[in-house]
Amino acid sequence: MKILFDTNIILDVLLNRVPFVGLSASLVSSVENRTIDGYLCATTITTLDYLISKSRNREIARIEIQKLLTLFQIAEVNSTVLSMSINSSFTDFEDAVQYFSGKCSQVNGLVTRNTKDYKQATLPIYTPAELLSIIESE
Repeated sequence: MKILFDTNIILDVLLNRVPFVGLSASLVSSVENRTIDGYLCATTITTLDYLISKSRNREIARIEIQKLLTLFQIAEVNSTVLSMSINSSFTDFEDAVQYFSGKCSQVNGLVTRNTKDYKQATLPIYTPAELLSIIESE
């Protein structure tokens, strides 16, 4: 199963955001264990670098990004993804870019805590609890 991870799921883990870190860390572990194929949107990497550098420091950000690049596939952002995003009915451009980068990478779904932001989606959108339940049942 190929799943695109919303930026916030990764931030939950890297910034130890309670009460979300437990479920999010379990999903990242599923990527580490190769139970699922994890994808990150290319823009997620730049956002994570900025936020981790700001909240911790540049060296920690660099280390964390390197780890993510070994674990996750990167869903590219190109002119097709950006055109699909800007012409979509998504109200949030960043969410649209994440979604369409995953769709163009042929993921099977997206995991996020903000499912309401993806009402226009045709791909399955999972909460962390829903996806973890599916993984555990397989």
